[in-house]
Amino acid sequence: MSEAQSIHLSDDDGARAVELARDSVEAFVRNGQREQPGSMRDAFYNRTSAFVRLQSTRGRGRLRGCAGAHETVRELGNESKQLGHAIVEAAINAASESSCGSEVEPAELDTIRVSVCTVSNLLLTDDPVADIELGTHGVAVDGHGKHGWMYPTLPIENDWSVFEYLDRTCRKAGLPNGAWEDDDVMVTLFEGQVFQESEPHGEIEILS
Repeated sequence: MSEAQSIHLSDDDGARAVELARDSVEAFVRNGQREQPGSMRDAFYNRTSAFVRLQSTRGRGRLRGCAGAHETVRELGNESKQLGHAIVEAAINAASESSCGSEVEPAELDTIRVSVCTVSNLLLTDDPVADIELGTHGVAVDGHGKHGWMYPTLPIENDWSVFEYLDRTCRKAGLPNGAWEDDDVMVTLFEGQVFQESEPHGEIEILS
């Protein structure tokens, strides 16, 4: 396996990460503008990837958007963006039409819960069943021109086994169940800190 730089955010940094993601979503949805990180905390100058999820609090809480600040899973390890800019890019992509089929509307903003996952300890594995620690590792798959990823907290939230976690990541990427076993499909594990609003505009919870 290969390993990437470890990055750890303080609780205050995590709260700022979610605040930046929300500000970016709202600036994009309300005005079509790109939020600028401005004067960033030191941790936000680290070069790494980030994911942003937007979940509706209406009804059953359907997913309204999810995106990472990269074009393919292979770019997770490139460390080409400063964290602040990675969060802004991921937030805008999550709120856009390309994420879940419809752009987030202004009327939805007060009913959407924002979360951010920052990427650290990147691991390229040829034995994901043995290497995955549920609740610790996010999963990304990349193959046949398709790519997808899952937050590290999802298998615990949904009581998934390792096999279901891998299969669901493949399906999210548009690949069939079991594709993670193919020699030409790359499976990358990543440790990540997940910070989430307890409710829209609410206090920040630390999930991992």
